[in-house]
Amino acid sequence: MKKIAILGAMTVAGLSAGVASAATLDDVKARGKLNCGVTTGLVGFAAPNANGEWEGFDVGVCRAVAAAVLGDPTAVEFVPTTGKTRFTALASGEIDLLARNTTWTFSRDVDLGFEFVGINYYDGQGFMVPKDLGVSSAKELDGATVCIQTGTTTELNLADFFRANNISYEPVPIETNAEAQPLYLEGACDVYTTDASGLAATRAAFENPGDHVVLPEIISKEPLGPLVRHGDNQWGDIARWTLNALIAAEELGVTSANVAEMSASAGNNPEINRLLGTEGTLGEMLGLDAEWAKRAIMSGGNYGELFEKNIGENTPIGLARGLNAQWTEGGLLYSPPFR
Repeated sequence: MKKIAILGAMTVAGLSAGVASAATLDDVKARGKLNCGVTTGLVGFAAPNANGEWEGFDVGVCRAVAAAVLGDPTAVEFVPTTGKTRFTALASGEIDLLARNTTWTFSRDVDLGFEFVGINYYDGQGFMVPKDLGVSSAKELDGATVCIQTGTTTELNLADFFRANNISYEPVPIETNAEAQPLYLEGACDVYTTDASGLAATRAAFENPGDHVVLPEIISKEPLGPLVRHGDNQWGDIARWTLNALIAAEELGVTSANVAEMSASAGNNPEINRLLGTEGTLGEMLGLDAEWAKRAIMSGGNYGELFEKNIGENTPIGLARGLNAQWTEGGLLYSPPFR
């Protein structure tokens, strides 16, 4: 098993090295669309709607990058990936950007040869159980069967938590959230564990959400964010600063509703002017035009708009901003200056 894991890591690293020198921006422009890796389906984050159109919080990042680079937020080919296939898809060049609730870790960044361009959701791993199981703490799960997605940090965190608390469990391996839901509801596993945001999204999709409880323990740090391949610094900068543009726009009060008006003429706030391209040459530094950030914001709104529309407290997912509030509001969200 260990040998297979090592060979798998070497394969991903080798693929990354093979395509790292490619000018991704040129490829995307020549193709006329962005190939963006997403989850196979997690409502609120990335899932097709009734018309087959992809929507969600992570989808919004893909569309913002497409708008910045191609001038069209719909110029995106969404590529569903699992925990096992996502890294190979990115390393091989099948996708240009992975925006799939992926945790930033040392080994993924360094050993697999990827570059995380920022954090768009601060999360942590939790546990969901049926209410009638009568459990109020994850420490009461000794001997439980647990549905767990393979090839994820969730799998490793689960083993660490049970070992640290000297309790045992029986894993029920799954590949996707869609696979987990029926197994959990049918009782094939007592517990479903994944990122707390994923549990909220999964629970919201149940016919009777109130029959299920998310336990209070958060057992890990899961900084989720988009990533690209090592070696193409320009493309990494474009993805990074597009995400930063959405974050900074919320802080500065720039929204999808007012961005056109605010960009029509330079105002009194120099940072807003630089962000929207009415002052300075930030777009030129990225190899884009002056209105790249304006288009990114118009595509689906600033960070706060994307959050509230897709996963916020007024949606079925019902997530509070918490750590994902702006730094000025007690959260961790913070963009470097546009200067």
